[in-house]
Amino acid sequence: MTSSKPKSIQTMKPETAAKKLGVLFSATPAEFQAGVVSRDELNALQSAPPAWLVDLRRNGPHPKQVVAAKLGVSISGLARAGITEPLTTAEIDALKAENPEWLEHERAVQAEARKEAQRLKQQR
Repeated sequence: MTSSKPKSIQTMKPETAAKKLGVLFSATPAEFQAGVVSRDELNALQSAPPAWLVDLRRNGPHPKQVVAAKLGVSISGLARAGITEPLTTAEIDALKAENPEWLEHERAVQAEARKEAQRLKQQR
């Protein structure tokens, strides 16, 4: 006879959960930061986000990977431009409206990198 182990609950640090949710950890509520997050809790947050999560996703501050995606540049491109701090949606929109030279350049670099990646993928 085989004995079945009880299924263990997968948990993660709140920093990891925030990253998976696409939000800045330091901007999350204290109760979120204080504990661990189970896989079920993460799934619940993704499927029915509470007001604080909806607000963070909409208004920020956003982590660098989200800022880069919203601007259409790479994380390295942000660093080259000297943007190292999280930005809010309003700040991102202002950058888009201003469209500085570095943003145009980094978007072109990103487009070229995507084109090259696609070419290499088709070669395989």
